Amino acid sequence: MIDDYFFNRRTIRRYSQKQVDDELLREMIEGASHAPTTGNMQLYSVVVTRSDEAKALLAPAHFNQPVVKNCSVVLTFCADFNRFEHWCEISNAVPGYKNFQSFMTAVLDTVIFAQQFCTIAEMKGLGCCYLGTTTYNAPEIAEVLQLPDRVVPVVTLTVGYPEGESVVSDRIPVEGIIHCERYDDYSDEFVAKLYAEKEARDDSKRFVAENKKQTLAQVFTDVRYTREANDCFSKIYRDFIEEKGFEFPK
Repeated sequence: MIDDYFFNRRTIRRYSQKQVDDELLREMIEGASHAPTTGNMQLYSVVVTRSDEAKALLAPAHFNQPVVKNCSVVLTFCADFNRFEHWCEISNAVPGYKNFQSFMTAVLDTVIFAQQFCTIAEMKGLGCCYLGTTTYNAPEIAEVLQLPDRVVPVVTLTVGYPEGESVVSDRIPVEGIIHCERYDDYSDEFVAKLYAEKEARDDSKRFVAENKKQTLAQVFTDVRYTREANDCFSKIYRDFIEEKGFEFPK
């Protein structure tokens, strides 16, 4: 039987004043570093932001979400080829990693590392919140954290001890995720069934009403994640990745 933790885990956005101990944080990061990684290269780094002053500098890049200043620690997980290439160069090896494939390899390593940290932290009674703004404002984050070439911020986690209760996020039925042997495309009826429970939630109905929309899907497409915003942030992130030394194929 799968541990109930996985079914009941919650994103935490409100934290108590209790601080995460430095030794505990180091231990959790070390545990996370044993996550799977491509070729055992460990193409990631994490920048720990703890002081109020440093968090205040990071906050604008995360749209001044209160969770950034209210948490105990902000962790910025970065795809990092800087360290590995440095090792290659001092070891009489010629690295060839200034390409999109290598960048994606580092991104995958970074995300797996970050999620293993998140699981460890939550199992130790801490709360975490992923910030979706990291790829939006990577240039500003890199400037604050003084990231060198070949180091690109990918995900950010806020960490702290939970204050109060938080709801369990809804998920579509697993039948909508699993495909046996081959990908079976979705009928209109099946898709409607998959999202029916999500649409029926009180908070979903409130989102629709507050945003003056007809459907929950419109809240996503017209308000939360618009085409215009996605196009804008796509260009910013792509340009920044190339600026940091990774070449996209033409």
